[in-house]
Amino acid sequence: MSLLAILALGFFLGMRHATDADHVMAVTTIVSRERSARSALWVGALWGVGHTATILVVGGLIVVFGLVIPPRVGLSMELSVAVMLVVLGAMNLTGAMQRIDEAAHGAKHHSADEPGRARGLRLRPLIVGVVHGLAGSAAVALLVLTTIRDAAWALCYLAIFGGGTVLGMMLLTSAMAVPVAAASHRFGSFERVLSRATGIASIAFGLFLAYQIGFVDGLFLGDPQWSPK
Repeated sequence: MSLLAILALGFFLGMRHATDADHVMAVTTIVSRERSARSALWVGALWGVGHTATILVVGGLIVVFGLVIPPRVGLSMELSVAVMLVVLGAMNLTGAMQRIDEAAHGAKHHSADEPGRARGLRLRPLIVGVVHGLAGSAAVALLVLTTIRDAAWALCYLAIFGGGTVLGMMLLTSAMAVPVAAASHRFGSFERVLSRATGIASIAFGLFLAYQIGFVDGLFLGDPQWSPK
């Protein structure tokens, strides 16, 4: 029963993990351009799938084979999240995201529910989720190893944790989309203003993370100190 309780706890911890600040910031830059809860739901689901896939692969290597990640490599994986946030923010701020969508679908005005646009948006949140999973996989795997010694059950925990993360992010992105869609329909310029605002916030947060990782944690210095989190 205690093992089942740990697995159940893993699901809810996965849902909680979806609300980490860097996760929320990343998906917000994408969801700010969505005008329906359904398309935002897809963003959350695909982010969660990408995140879970990386957690299972990297975390599985740590659990099954005892893979040890050096501090500099671990910090570099976390730095990838900071770089991604800056890139996503810059794309929102400059309007590059919109131009990519228009070039992909050959029209400047289109519904967020168009199947073609939905297919075109799948890769973006999936890649973002993979990057986030890469940064957090070591912490999750090490947490599992402190409580579950059996490799099979540990892998099961990682999968359940990932399932919770998928559901948590789906709920989060859907909740974001509802007020965004309502405001966009009421105020024509709201989407553009929100896209720019989330772009600025994403760049600022990404630069802050880069400073923390590069100088406070020492990635760019001689003695990196990494504590998986």
